[in-house]
Amino acid sequence: MTKHRDTRRGELLPGTLEMLILKTLSIEPMHGYAIAQHIHKVSKDVLTVEEGSLYPALQRLLLKRWTRGKWITTPSNRRVRVYALTKAGRQQLGIEEARLSEIFAAIRRVMEVPHRT
Repeated sequence: MTKHRDTRRGELLPGTLEMLILKTLSIEPMHGYAIAQHIHKVSKDVLTVEEGSLYPALQRLLLKRWTRGKWITTPSNRRVRVYALTKAGRQQLGIEEARLSEIFAAIRRVMEVPHRT
């Protein structure tokens, strides 16, 4: 028997990537690759953030002033941009978390309706 892989596994709902990045940066400042790895690890390998999505999202967060970026040189002599959450970003994270809770509660209410047979 062949297993069929769900190609949608790991896809993020629109708008959730920015929220996940903000949440990740609420822990500590990180560079892009570390952000993607953190999300992948904490989601137990369910969510994968591709570079083609991550870096445009990071740029949007910088433009909105929810994050700030600082170029550093790593001990291995690589230049990386480290992103940190701003006060406005922390406030936005609170808004996003409240919105997500509201959406999950609404979905839960719909899913709890008994099936008709």
